[in-house]
Amino acid sequence: MRRERIFTVSLLLLVALFSIQNLCYCDDQTVLYESFDEPFDGRWIVSEKEEYQGVWKHEKSEGHEDYGLVVSEKARKYGIVKVLDEPLNLKEGTIVLQYEARFQQGLECGGAYIKYLRPQEAGWVPQGFDNESPYSIMFGPDKCGATNKVHFILKHKNPKSGEFVEHHLKFPPSVPHDKLSHVYTAILKPDNEVRILVDGEEKKKGNLLSSEDFEPSLIPSKTIADPEDKKPEDWDERAKIPDANAVKPEDWDEEAPMEIEDEEAEKPEGWLDDEPEEVDDPEASKPEDWDDEEDGEWEAPKVSNPKCEAAPGCGEWKRPMKRNPAYKGKWSTPLIDNLAYKGIWKPRDIPNPDYFELDRPDFEPIAAIGIEIWTMQDGILFDNVLIAKDEKVAETYRQTTWKPKFDVEKEKQKAEDDAAGEADGLKSYQKKVFDLLYKVADISFLSAYKSKIMELIEKAETQPNLTLGVLISVVVVFLSLFLKLVFGGKKATVEKKKPEAATETSTSEAKTEEKEETTAAAPRKRQTRRDS
Repeated sequence: MRRERIFTVSLLLLVALFSIQNLCYCDDQTVLYESFDEPFDGRWIVSEKEEYQGVWKHEKSEGHEDYGLVVSEKARKYGIVKVLDEPLNLKEGTIVLQYEARFQQGLECGGAYIKYLRPQEAGWVPQGFDNESPYSIMFGPDKCGATNKVHFILKHKNPKSGEFVEHHLKFPPSVPHDKLSHVYTAILKPDNEVRILVDGEEKKKGNLLSSEDFEPSLIPSKTIADPEDKKPEDWDERAKIPDANAVKPEDWDEEAPMEIEDEEAEKPEGWLDDEPEEVDDPEASKPEDWDDEEDGEWEAPKVSNPKCEAAPGCGEWKRPMKRNPAYKGKWSTPLIDNLAYKGIWKPRDIPNPDYFELDRPDFEPIAAIGIEIWTMQDGILFDNVLIAKDEKVAETYRQTTWKPKFDVEKEKQKAEDDAAGEADGLKSYQKKVFDLLYKVADISFLSAYKSKIMELIEKAETQPNLTLGVLISVVVVFLSLFLKLVFGGKKATVEKKKPEAATETSTSEAKTEEKEETTAAAPRKRQTRRDS
Protein backbone atom coordinates (compact mmCIF):
# COMPACT_ATOMS: atom_id res chain seq x y z
CA MET A 1 0.00 0.00 0.00
CA ARG A 2 2.80 2.39 0.95
CA ARG A 3 4.69 1.45 -2.19
CA GLU A 4 1.60 2.27 -4.31
CA ARG A 5 1.26 5.66 -2.54
CA ILE A 6 4.92 6.48 -3.21
CA PHE A 7 4.45 5.51 -6.85
CA THR A 8 1.34 7.71 -7.16
CA VAL A 9 3.07 10.73 -5.59
CA SER A 10 6.09 10.23 -7.84
CA LEU A 11 3.85 10.05 -10.89
CA LEU A 12 2.06 13.25 -9.90
CA LEU A 13 5.39 15.02 -9.42
CA LEU A 14 6.52 13.89 -12.86
CA VAL A 15 3.26 15.11 -14.42
CA ALA A 16 3.59 18.44 -12.61
CA LEU A 17 7.21 18.80 -13.73
CA PHE A 18 6.26 17.99 -17.32
CA SER A 19 3.41 20.52 -17.21
CA ILE A 20 5.70 23.24 -15.86
CA GLN A 21 8.22 22.53 -18.60
CA ASN A 22 5.53 22.81 -21.25
CA LEU A 23 3.68 25.76 -19.68
CA CYS A 24 6.24 28.17 -18.32
CA TYR A 25 7.21 31.76 -18.74
CA CYS A 26 10.90 30.81 -19.07
CA ASP A 27 12.24 34.26 -18.09
CA ASP A 28 15.51 33.68 -19.90
CA GLN A 29 13.49 33.39 -23.13
CA THR A 30 11.39 36.53 -22.50
CA VAL A 31 12.88 39.70 -23.98
CA LEU A 32 9.96 41.98 -23.06
CA TYR A 33 6.64 41.52 -21.31
CA GLU A 34 4.28 44.41 -20.55
CA SER A 35 1.04 43.57 -18.72
CA PHE A 36 0.01 47.17 -17.96
CA ASP A 37 -1.01 46.02 -14.48
CA GLU A 38 0.68 49.20 -13.26
CA PRO A 39 0.44 52.72 -14.78
CA PHE A 40 2.71 53.14 -17.79
CA ASP A 41 4.11 56.53 -16.74
CA GLY A 42 7.89 56.43 -16.55
CA ARG A 43 8.14 53.15 -18.45
CA TRP A 44 6.57 54.27 -21.73
CA ILE A 45 7.36 57.61 -23.40
CA VAL A 46 4.52 59.53 -25.06
CA SER A 47 5.39 61.32 -28.30
CA GLU A 48 5.65 65.09 -27.90
CA LYS A 49 5.21 65.81 -31.59
CA GLU A 50 2.60 68.53 -32.18
CA GLU A 51 0.24 66.45 -34.30
CA TYR A 52 0.15 63.54 -31.82
CA GLN A 53 -2.48 64.93 -29.48
CA GLY A 54 -4.26 61.67 -28.62
CA VAL A 55 -4.30 60.97 -24.87
CA TRP A 56 -3.29 57.50 -23.68
CA LYS A 57 -5.01 56.18 -20.54
CA HIS A 58 -4.42 53.33 -18.10
CA GLU A 59 -7.87 51.74 -17.75
CA LYS A 60 -9.60 48.44 -17.09
CA SER A 61 -10.81 46.36 -19.97
CA GLU A 62 -14.62 46.47 -20.07
CA GLY A 63 -16.06 43.69 -17.89
CA HIS A 64 -12.68 42.79 -16.33
CA GLU A 65 -10.35 43.84 -13.55
CA ASP A 66 -7.45 43.64 -15.97
CA TYR A 67 -5.81 46.93 -17.04
CA GLY A 68 -4.54 47.93 -20.46
CA LEU A 69 -3.22 50.87 -22.48
CA VAL A 70 -6.27 52.63 -23.94
CA VAL A 71 -6.88 55.06 -26.80
CA SER A 72 -9.20 57.61 -25.16
CA GLU A 73 -10.35 59.93 -27.98
CA LYS A 74 -11.66 59.67 -31.51
CA ALA A 75 -10.05 61.18 -34.61
CA ARG A 76 -6.61 61.65 -33.08
CA LYS A 77 -3.03 60.63 -33.79
CA TYR A 78 -1.36 58.61 -31.05
CA GLY A 79 2.31 57.89 -30.42
CA ILE A 80 4.02 56.08 -27.55
CA VAL A 81 7.31 54.20 -27.16
CA LYS A 82 8.84 51.56 -24.90
CA VAL A 83 12.64 51.27 -25.13
CA LEU A 84 14.13 47.78 -24.62
CA ASP A 85 16.85 47.25 -22.06
CA GLU A 86 19.13 46.26 -24.93
CA PRO A 87 18.65 45.83 -28.70
CA LEU A 88 17.36 42.46 -29.88
CA ASN A 89 19.21 40.68 -32.70
CA LEU A 90 16.64 39.16 -35.06
CA LYS A 91 19.22 37.12 -36.95
CA GLU A 92 19.63 34.44 -34.31
CA GLY A 93 17.07 31.79 -33.43
CA THR A 94 13.29 32.04 -33.18
CA ILE A 95 11.63 35.38 -32.42
CA VAL A 96 8.00 35.69 -31.29
CA LEU A 97 6.08 38.98 -31.35
CA GLN A 98 2.72 38.92 -29.59
CA TYR A 99 0.16 41.27 -28.05
CA GLU A 100 -3.54 41.65 -27.34
CA ALA A 101 -5.84 44.27 -28.84
CA ARG A 102 -9.50 44.89 -28.14
CA PHE A 103 -11.77 47.26 -30.07
CA GLN A 104 -14.19 48.02 -27.25
CA GLN A 105 -16.24 50.44 -29.39
CA GLY A 106 -15.77 48.50 -32.61
CA LEU A 107 -13.41 49.49 -35.41
CA GLU A 108 -14.59 51.25 -38.56
CA CYS A 109 -11.43 53.09 -39.52
CA GLY A 110 -8.11 52.87 -37.74
CA GLY A 111 -5.07 50.79 -36.92
CA ALA A 112 -3.91 48.90 -33.84
CA TYR A 113 -0.50 47.72 -35.04
CA ILE A 114 2.88 47.90 -33.33
CA LYS A 115 6.15 49.08 -34.85
CA TYR A 116 9.35 47.33 -33.78
CA LEU A 117 11.86 50.16 -33.99
CA ARG A 118 15.49 50.25 -35.00
CA PRO A 119 18.16 51.68 -32.66
CA GLN A 120 18.08 55.45 -32.17
CA GLU A 121 21.33 55.76 -34.10
CA ALA A 122 19.09 55.44 -37.16
CA GLY A 123 17.92 58.99 -36.48
CA TRP A 124 15.03 59.24 -34.02
CA VAL A 125 14.28 59.88 -30.32
CA PRO A 126 11.32 58.61 -28.26
CA GLN A 127 9.96 62.12 -27.58
CA GLY A 128 9.93 62.76 -31.33
CA PHE A 129 8.40 59.42 -32.28
CA ASP A 130 6.20 59.70 -35.40
CA ASN A 131 5.34 57.88 -38.61
CA GLU A 132 8.81 58.55 -40.02
CA SER A 133 10.64 56.82 -37.16
CA PRO A 134 12.58 53.88 -38.68
CA TYR A 135 11.33 50.39 -37.88
CA SER A 136 12.37 46.85 -38.71
CA ILE A 137 8.92 45.21 -38.48
CA MET A 138 5.36 46.50 -38.39
CA PHE A 139 2.77 44.00 -37.21
CA GLY A 140 -0.90 44.08 -36.28
CA PRO A 141 -4.48 44.83 -37.35
CA ASP A 142 -5.52 47.69 -39.62
CA LYS A 143 -9.03 48.31 -40.88
CA CYS A 144 -10.46 51.19 -42.91
CA GLY A 145 -12.65 51.07 -46.00
CA ALA A 146 -11.54 48.20 -48.24
CA THR A 147 -8.42 47.66 -46.07
CA ASN A 148 -8.92 44.87 -43.56
CA LYS A 149 -5.73 43.00 -42.72
CA VAL A 150 -3.31 41.94 -40.03
CA HIS A 151 -0.18 43.62 -41.39
CA PHE A 152 3.23 42.05 -41.39
CA ILE A 153 5.72 44.41 -42.99
CA LEU A 154 9.48 43.90 -43.02
CA LYS A 155 11.65 46.92 -43.74
CA HIS A 156 14.84 45.57 -45.29
CA LYS A 157 18.00 47.27 -46.55
CA ASN A 158 18.95 46.60 -50.15
CA PRO A 159 22.70 45.84 -49.98
CA LYS A 160 23.21 47.15 -53.53
CA SER A 161 21.30 50.45 -53.38
CA GLY A 162 21.52 51.02 -49.62
CA GLU A 163 17.81 51.92 -49.52
CA PHE A 164 15.33 50.50 -47.01
CA VAL A 165 12.35 48.90 -48.73
CA GLU A 166 8.99 47.87 -47.21
CA HIS A 167 8.15 44.24 -47.96
CA HIS A 168 4.49 43.41 -47.30
CA LEU A 169 3.19 39.94 -46.52
CA LYS A 170 0.80 38.96 -49.31
CA PHE A 171 -2.80 38.00 -48.50
CA PRO A 172 -2.58 38.47 -44.71
CA PRO A 173 -5.50 37.39 -42.48
CA SER A 174 -8.50 39.61 -41.84
CA VAL A 175 -9.13 41.51 -38.61
CA PRO A 176 -11.80 40.00 -36.32
CA HIS A 177 -14.78 42.37 -36.55
CA ASP A 178 -16.24 42.03 -33.05
CA LYS A 179 -15.56 43.88 -29.78
CA LEU A 180 -13.79 41.00 -28.03
CA SER A 181 -10.16 40.69 -26.97
CA HIS A 182 -7.93 39.08 -29.59
CA VAL A 183 -4.28 38.08 -29.46
CA TYR A 184 -1.99 38.53 -32.47
CA THR A 185 1.20 36.49 -32.85
CA ALA A 186 4.03 36.61 -35.41
CA ILE A 187 6.66 33.87 -35.30
CA LEU A 188 9.96 34.24 -37.18
CA LYS A 189 11.98 31.04 -37.57
CA PRO A 190 15.68 30.58 -38.44
CA ASP A 191 14.70 28.78 -41.67
CA ASN A 192 13.00 32.02 -42.91
CA GLU A 193 9.52 30.77 -42.10
CA VAL A 194 7.07 33.35 -40.80
CA ARG A 195 3.72 32.39 -39.25
CA ILE A 196 0.84 34.67 -38.30
CA LEU A 197 -1.55 33.49 -35.58
CA VAL A 198 -4.82 35.08 -34.48
CA ASP A 199 -6.08 33.81 -31.12
CA GLY A 200 -3.48 31.04 -31.28
CA GLU A 201 -4.79 29.72 -34.61
CA GLU A 202 -2.43 29.82 -37.58
CA LYS A 203 -3.91 32.06 -40.26
CA LYS A 204 -0.94 32.52 -42.59
CA LYS A 205 2.41 30.87 -43.20
CA GLY A 206 5.04 32.09 -45.62
CA ASN A 207 8.73 32.34 -46.41
CA LEU A 208 10.53 35.64 -45.91
CA LEU A 209 12.55 35.18 -49.11
CA SER A 210 9.71 33.99 -51.34
CA SER A 211 8.28 36.25 -54.04
CA GLU A 212 5.00 34.37 -53.62
CA ASP A 213 4.69 35.51 -50.01
CA PHE A 214 6.10 39.06 -50.02
CA GLU A 215 5.55 42.07 -52.24
CA PRO A 216 8.00 43.22 -53.36
CA SER A 217 10.24 40.19 -52.94
CA LEU A 218 13.27 40.63 -50.69
CA ILE A 219 15.45 39.12 -53.41
CA PRO A 220 15.06 41.10 -56.66
CA SER A 221 14.63 39.31 -59.99
CA LYS A 222 17.82 38.46 -61.85
CA THR A 223 16.68 40.33 -64.94
CA ILE A 224 14.62 43.44 -65.63
CA ALA A 225 13.06 45.01 -68.70
CA ASP A 226 15.53 47.25 -70.51
CA PRO A 227 14.25 50.81 -69.85
CA GLU A 228 16.02 52.06 -72.98
CA ASP A 229 14.51 49.49 -75.33
CA LYS A 230 11.84 51.04 -77.59
CA LYS A 231 9.15 49.42 -79.72
CA PRO A 232 9.92 49.68 -83.47
CA GLU A 233 7.57 51.98 -85.37
CA ASP A 234 6.56 49.21 -87.80
CA TRP A 235 5.74 46.70 -85.06
CA ASP A 236 2.16 45.48 -85.61
CA GLU A 237 0.42 44.04 -82.49
CA ARG A 238 -2.97 43.44 -84.16
CA ALA A 239 -3.71 39.72 -84.42
CA LYS A 240 -6.89 40.38 -86.44
CA ILE A 241 -7.70 43.18 -88.89
CA PRO A 242 -10.88 44.15 -90.84
CA ASP A 243 -11.19 42.43 -94.21
CA ALA A 244 -10.70 45.26 -96.71
CA ASN A 245 -12.36 43.19 -99.47
CA ALA A 246 -15.53 42.43 -97.53
CA VAL A 247 -18.81 43.94 -98.81
CA LYS A 248 -22.20 43.96 -97.11
CA PRO A 249 -24.51 41.44 -98.82
CA GLU A 250 -27.32 43.01 -100.82
CA ASP A 251 -30.00 41.06 -98.94
CA TRP A 252 -28.71 42.20 -95.52
CA ASP A 253 -31.60 44.13 -93.93
CA GLU A 254 -30.30 46.18 -91.00
CA GLU A 255 -33.77 47.58 -90.30
CA ALA A 256 -35.44 44.21 -89.71
CA PRO A 257 -36.79 44.06 -86.11
CA MET A 258 -35.50 41.45 -83.67
CA GLU A 259 -39.06 40.27 -82.85
CA ILE A 260 -42.31 40.13 -84.78
CA GLU A 261 -45.88 39.14 -83.95
CA ASP A 262 -46.62 35.43 -84.08
CA GLU A 263 -49.26 35.30 -86.84
CA GLU A 264 -50.01 31.65 -86.06
CA ALA A 265 -51.00 32.36 -82.47
CA GLU A 266 -54.73 32.15 -81.60
CA LYS A 267 -56.61 33.60 -78.68
CA PRO A 268 -57.22 30.90 -76.03
CA GLU A 269 -60.80 29.76 -75.51
CA GLY A 270 -62.43 31.34 -72.50
CA TRP A 271 -60.41 34.58 -72.68
CA LEU A 272 -62.40 37.31 -70.87
CA ASP A 273 -62.10 40.32 -73.19
CA ASP A 274 -64.46 42.55 -71.18
CA GLU A 275 -62.99 41.82 -67.75
CA PRO A 276 -60.27 44.18 -66.38
CA GLU A 277 -57.17 42.66 -64.84
CA GLU A 278 -57.72 44.68 -61.62
CA VAL A 279 -60.89 45.69 -59.76
CA ASP A 280 -61.67 47.83 -56.72
CA ASP A 281 -60.92 46.11 -53.42
CA PRO A 282 -64.41 45.15 -52.09
CA GLU A 283 -63.11 45.09 -48.51
CA ALA A 284 -61.67 48.62 -48.62
CA SER A 285 -63.62 51.50 -47.09
CA LYS A 286 -63.13 55.21 -47.05
CA PRO A 287 -61.16 56.33 -43.94
CA GLU A 288 -63.15 58.29 -41.39
CA ASP A 289 -60.71 61.19 -41.43
CA TRP A 290 -60.73 61.49 -45.26
CA ASP A 291 -61.41 65.07 -46.36
CA ASP A 292 -62.63 65.25 -49.99
CA GLU A 293 -61.77 68.92 -50.31
CA GLU A 294 -58.26 68.51 -48.94
CA ASP A 295 -57.47 64.96 -50.11
CA GLY A 296 -59.52 64.74 -53.28
CA GLU A 297 -62.17 62.19 -54.17
CA TRP A 298 -61.38 58.85 -52.52
CA GLU A 299 -60.91 55.76 -54.65
CA ALA A 300 -60.70 52.20 -53.38
CA PRO A 301 -57.32 50.52 -53.93
CA LYS A 302 -57.09 47.95 -56.74
CA VAL A 303 -56.73 44.17 -56.34
CA SER A 304 -56.37 41.36 -58.86
CA ASN A 305 -59.64 40.42 -60.56
CA PRO A 306 -60.64 37.00 -59.13
CA LYS A 307 -62.45 36.13 -62.38
CA CYS A 308 -59.13 36.28 -64.22
CA GLU A 309 -57.55 33.66 -62.00
CA ALA A 310 -59.88 30.94 -63.34
CA ALA A 311 -59.65 32.10 -66.97
CA PRO A 312 -56.74 31.99 -69.48
CA GLY A 313 -56.57 35.77 -69.30
CA CYS A 314 -58.43 39.10 -69.17
CA GLY A 315 -58.60 42.33 -71.13
CA GLU A 316 -57.57 42.98 -74.71
CA TRP A 317 -55.81 39.95 -76.22
CA LYS A 318 -52.68 40.59 -78.25
CA ARG A 319 -50.61 38.21 -80.32
CA PRO A 320 -47.35 37.22 -78.58
CA MET A 321 -44.02 38.19 -80.09
CA LYS A 322 -41.52 35.71 -81.57
CA ARG A 323 -37.96 36.00 -82.88
CA ASN A 324 -37.75 37.39 -86.41
CA PRO A 325 -35.93 34.84 -88.62
CA ALA A 326 -34.93 37.69 -90.96
CA TYR A 327 -33.21 39.66 -88.21
CA LYS A 328 -29.47 40.14 -88.74
CA GLY A 329 -28.71 43.39 -86.94
CA LYS A 330 -26.10 45.91 -87.98
CA TRP A 331 -23.56 44.63 -90.49
CA SER A 332 -19.90 44.94 -89.60
CA THR A 333 -16.75 44.15 -91.50
CA PRO A 334 -15.50 40.63 -90.62
CA LEU A 335 -12.00 40.22 -89.20
CA ILE A 336 -9.26 38.17 -90.78
CA ASP A 337 -5.77 37.09 -89.64
CA ASN A 338 -3.21 39.87 -89.84
CA LEU A 339 -0.30 38.60 -91.91
CA ALA A 340 1.93 41.39 -90.49
CA TYR A 341 1.17 40.42 -86.86
CA LYS A 342 4.34 40.15 -84.74
CA GLY A 343 2.82 39.55 -81.30
CA ILE A 344 2.65 41.80 -78.25
CA TRP A 345 5.86 43.76 -77.98
CA LYS A 346 7.82 43.89 -74.77
CA PRO A 347 11.29 45.27 -74.02
CA ARG A 348 14.17 42.83 -73.90
CA ASP A 349 15.46 41.58 -70.56
CA ILE A 350 18.81 42.72 -69.21
CA PRO A 351 20.69 41.75 -66.01
CA ASN A 352 19.30 43.55 -62.96
CA PRO A 353 22.04 45.81 -61.56
CA ASP A 354 20.35 45.70 -58.11
CA TYR A 355 20.16 41.90 -57.93
CA PHE A 356 21.61 40.19 -54.87
CA GLU A 357 21.28 36.84 -53.11
CA LEU A 358 20.38 36.09 -49.50
CA ASP A 359 20.30 33.02 -47.31
CA ARG A 360 18.66 34.95 -44.47
CA PRO A 361 17.22 38.46 -44.28
CA ASP A 362 19.67 41.07 -43.03
CA PHE A 363 17.40 42.13 -40.16
CA GLU A 364 18.02 45.42 -38.41
CA PRO A 365 17.93 44.95 -34.61
CA ILE A 366 14.90 45.95 -32.51
CA ALA A 367 15.70 48.57 -29.86
CA ALA A 368 12.16 49.71 -28.95
CA ILE A 369 8.50 49.12 -29.66
CA GLY A 370 6.14 51.90 -30.59
CA ILE A 371 2.43 52.37 -31.20
CA GLU A 372 1.89 55.05 -33.81
CA ILE A 373 -1.69 55.12 -35.10
CA TRP A 374 -4.47 57.35 -36.36
CA THR A 375 -7.98 56.19 -35.59
CA MET A 376 -11.61 57.30 -35.74
CA GLN A 377 -12.51 55.04 -32.77
CA ASP A 378 -11.84 55.39 -29.08
CA GLY A 379 -11.62 52.54 -26.60
CA ILE A 380 -8.89 50.58 -28.44
CA LEU A 381 -7.05 48.64 -25.73
CA PHE A 382 -3.54 47.16 -25.92
CA ASP A 383 -2.41 44.55 -23.41
CA ASN A 384 0.15 41.84 -22.66
CA VAL A 385 2.81 42.95 -25.14
CA LEU A 386 5.42 40.20 -25.51
CA ILE A 387 8.71 39.64 -27.29
CA ALA A 388 10.13 36.15 -26.71
CA LYS A 389 12.57 33.62 -28.11
CA ASP A 390 10.38 30.58 -27.58
CA GLU A 391 6.91 29.75 -28.95
CA LYS A 392 5.99 28.02 -25.69
CA VAL A 393 6.35 31.30 -23.82
CA ALA A 394 3.83 32.95 -26.14
CA GLU A 395 1.48 29.98 -25.83
CA THR A 396 1.65 30.19 -22.04
CA TYR A 397 0.69 33.86 -22.05
CA ARG A 398 -2.18 33.17 -24.44
CA GLN A 399 -3.54 30.47 -22.14
CA THR A 400 -3.11 32.39 -18.88
CA THR A 401 -3.73 36.04 -19.80
CA TRP A 402 -5.85 36.12 -22.96
CA LYS A 403 -7.98 32.93 -23.00
CA PRO A 404 -9.79 33.48 -19.66
CA LYS A 405 -10.76 37.02 -20.67
CA PHE A 406 -11.86 35.95 -24.13
CA ASP A 407 -14.03 33.12 -22.77
CA VAL A 408 -15.83 35.53 -20.41
CA GLU A 409 -16.40 38.05 -23.20
CA LYS A 410 -17.59 35.39 -25.61
CA GLU A 411 -20.11 33.97 -23.12
CA LYS A 412 -21.41 37.44 -22.39
CA GLN A 413 -21.74 38.18 -26.10
CA LYS A 414 -23.54 34.87 -26.66
CA ALA A 415 -25.98 35.63 -23.87
CA GLU A 416 -26.70 39.05 -25.35
CA ASP A 417 -27.19 37.58 -28.80
CA ASP A 418 -29.52 34.88 -27.44
CA ALA A 419 -31.53 37.49 -25.52
CA ALA A 420 -31.92 39.59 -28.64
CA GLY A 421 -32.44 36.58 -30.89
CA GLU A 422 -36.21 36.62 -31.23
CA ALA A 423 -36.49 40.40 -31.04
CA ASP A 424 -33.75 40.90 -33.56
CA GLY A 425 -33.44 37.69 -35.55
CA LEU A 426 -32.03 39.50 -38.60
CA LYS A 427 -29.10 40.86 -36.59
CA SER A 428 -28.18 37.38 -35.38
CA TYR A 429 -28.51 36.03 -38.91
CA GLN A 430 -26.34 38.84 -40.29
CA LYS A 431 -23.60 38.19 -37.71
CA LYS A 432 -23.40 34.57 -38.84
CA VAL A 433 -23.29 35.68 -42.48
CA PHE A 434 -20.45 38.12 -41.76
CA ASP A 435 -18.53 35.45 -39.85
CA LEU A 436 -18.86 33.18 -42.89
CA LEU A 437 -17.89 35.90 -45.37
CA TYR A 438 -14.73 36.82 -43.45
CA LYS A 439 -13.70 33.15 -43.56
CA VAL A 440 -14.47 32.98 -47.30
CA ALA A 441 -12.30 36.08 -47.89
CA ASP A 442 -9.32 34.22 -46.40
CA ILE A 443 -9.58 31.26 -48.83
CA SER A 444 -6.31 31.13 -50.75
CA PHE A 445 -7.64 30.78 -54.31
CA LEU A 446 -9.88 33.82 -53.75
CA SER A 447 -6.87 35.95 -52.81
CA ALA A 448 -7.07 38.00 -56.02
CA TYR A 449 -10.58 39.08 -55.02
CA LYS A 450 -10.00 39.63 -51.31
CA SER A 451 -9.99 43.43 -51.46
CA LYS A 452 -13.22 43.43 -53.49
CA ILE A 453 -14.93 40.96 -51.14
CA MET A 454 -13.79 42.96 -48.11
CA GLU A 455 -15.20 46.11 -49.70
CA LEU A 456 -18.58 44.40 -50.13
CA ILE A 457 -18.55 43.16 -46.53
CA GLU A 458 -17.69 46.66 -45.25
CA LYS A 459 -20.63 48.07 -47.20
CA ALA A 460 -23.00 45.42 -45.83
CA GLU A 461 -21.88 46.00 -42.22
CA THR A 462 -22.75 49.71 -42.47
CA GLN A 463 -25.96 49.01 -44.46
CA PRO A 464 -27.55 45.83 -43.03
CA ASN A 465 -30.21 45.74 -45.75
CA LEU A 466 -27.44 44.76 -48.20
CA THR A 467 -26.51 41.54 -46.40
CA LEU A 468 -28.38 39.20 -48.73
CA GLY A 469 -27.12 40.96 -51.86
CA VAL A 470 -23.51 40.82 -50.69
CA LEU A 471 -23.82 37.13 -49.79
CA ILE A 472 -25.21 36.38 -53.26
CA SER A 473 -22.42 38.38 -54.91
CA VAL A 474 -19.68 36.50 -53.03
CA VAL A 475 -21.34 33.16 -53.79
CA VAL A 476 -21.46 34.08 -57.50
CA VAL A 477 -17.72 34.81 -57.48
CA PHE A 478 -16.96 31.62 -55.53
CA LEU A 479 -19.06 29.33 -57.76
CA SER A 480 -17.76 30.91 -60.95
CA LEU A 481 -14.16 30.31 -59.93
CA PHE A 482 -14.96 26.80 -58.73
CA LEU A 483 -16.57 25.88 -62.05
CA LYS A 484 -13.60 27.29 -63.93
CA LEU A 485 -11.21 25.25 -61.82
CA VAL A 486 -13.24 22.08 -62.40
CA PHE A 487 -14.10 22.47 -66.08
CA GLY A 488 -11.26 24.69 -67.24
CA GLY A 489 -11.61 27.73 -69.41
CA LYS A 490 -10.08 31.14 -69.75
CA LYS A 491 -9.28 31.99 -66.18
CA ALA A 492 -8.23 35.53 -67.07
CA THR A 493 -11.76 36.26 -68.26
CA VAL A 494 -13.22 35.13 -64.96
CA GLU A 495 -10.72 37.10 -62.93
CA LYS A 496 -11.42 40.32 -64.78
CA LYS A 497 -15.16 40.15 -65.15
CA LYS A 498 -16.67 38.20 -62.30
CA PRO A 499 -15.77 40.56 -59.44
CA GLU A 500 -17.15 43.48 -61.46
CA ALA A 501 -20.35 41.58 -62.06
CA ALA A 502 -20.59 40.80 -58.37
CA THR A 503 -20.14 44.47 -57.52
CA GLU A 504 -22.77 45.53 -60.01
CA THR A 505 -25.18 42.96 -58.65
CA SER A 506 -24.73 44.03 -55.05
CA THR A 507 -24.93 47.73 -55.99
CA SER A 508 -28.10 47.15 -57.96
CA GLU A 509 -29.67 45.17 -55.14
CA ALA A 510 -28.52 47.82 -52.69
CA LYS A 511 -30.35 50.55 -54.62
CA THR A 512 -33.47 48.37 -54.90
CA GLU A 513 -33.49 47.46 -51.20
CA GLU A 514 -32.73 51.04 -50.14
CA LYS A 515 -35.63 52.22 -52.28
CA GLU A 516 -37.94 49.59 -50.75
CA GLU A 517 -36.75 50.48 -47.26
CA THR A 518 -37.39 54.19 -47.89
CA THR A 519 -40.83 53.43 -49.31
CA ALA A 520 -41.73 51.23 -46.37
CA ALA A 521 -40.61 53.85 -43.88
CA ALA A 522 -42.48 56.75 -45.54
CA PRO A 523 -45.99 57.66 -44.26
CA ARG A 524 -48.90 56.30 -46.33
CA LYS A 525 -50.12 58.82 -48.85
CA ARG A 526 -53.85 59.30 -49.22
CA GLN A 527 -55.38 58.03 -52.46
CA THR A 528 -56.76 60.68 -54.78
CA ARG A 529 -57.96 60.80 -58.35
CA ARG A 530 -55.18 63.29 -59.03
CA ASP A 531 -52.61 60.65 -58.07
CA SER A 532 -54.12 58.07 -60.37
